[in-house]
Amino acid sequence: MTARSQADTGDRPASAQEGGAVRHVAIIMDGNGRWAKERGLPRGIGHRKGVEAVRRTVRAAIELSIPYLTIYSFSSENWARPADEIDDLMGLIKRFIRRDLAELHHAGARIRVIGEREGVDPELMALIDEAVELTRSNTALTLIIAFNYGARAEIANAARRMAEDVAAGRMTPDEIDVESLSRRLDTAGIPDPDLLVRTSGEMRLSNFLLWQCAYTEFVFLETYWPDFGREELENALAIYRSRDRRFGGLTKRSTA
Repeated sequence: MTARSQADTGDRPASAQEGGAVRHVAIIMDGNGRWAKERGLPRGIGHRKGVEAVRRTVRAAIELSIPYLTIYSFSSENWARPADEIDDLMGLIKRFIRRDLAELHHAGARIRVIGEREGVDPELMALIDEAVELTRSNTALTLIIAFNYGARAEIANAARRMAEDVAAGRMTPDEIDVESLSRRLDTAGIPDPDLLVRTSGEMRLSNFLLWQCAYTEFVFLETYWPDFGREELENALAIYRSRDRRFGGLTKRSTA
């Protein structure tokens, strides 16, 4: 971990280090291709190792009693990648569901998927729907998979639904507020992320949870995603807990 992802906790007051319960961690899983390139391997190997990192991270989130974990698995912009890489990624997602669904269900993970369904392989969509339905009643962890997802499109869709409601007389323009838009997002009913982690040293959101991350704490790690696991997650959580979250005010607000 580099200096920019470390926190100087030695001079902070104890109260800033003792609090900080985390309900929701969001992760931008970045660096599969660069991990493979540095080892002289095909990008596909990097993606396969990235799936292993997903398994480790989901297991760690359950062990650490994190209620919500969101992973950015495939963005709406990723369709611009080479066709063979997209086919490989889709195949990996199918294999992940087929191989890991029973274990996730047994571990108590509830799967929720956010993003657009249009244009997605029907076979893959059926597998996703099966996973969502099978795990619907689980409570140990809600695993939110952002697939074919883009935050700007999500916000635009929510605004369109509000406009339709106004046009139909189901609400008035005066009733449009932050909460009414939030209820129409893909993440309705899910708490906003407390912590967002991005791997590989990149320091941007890449059209991920733009609305939901208004007061999220960001941690950027140099670690490539295939090398991510419980230790890196715990490091990110330690950095988060070292910070004071004031939400625009002067007094620290409880995150419990």
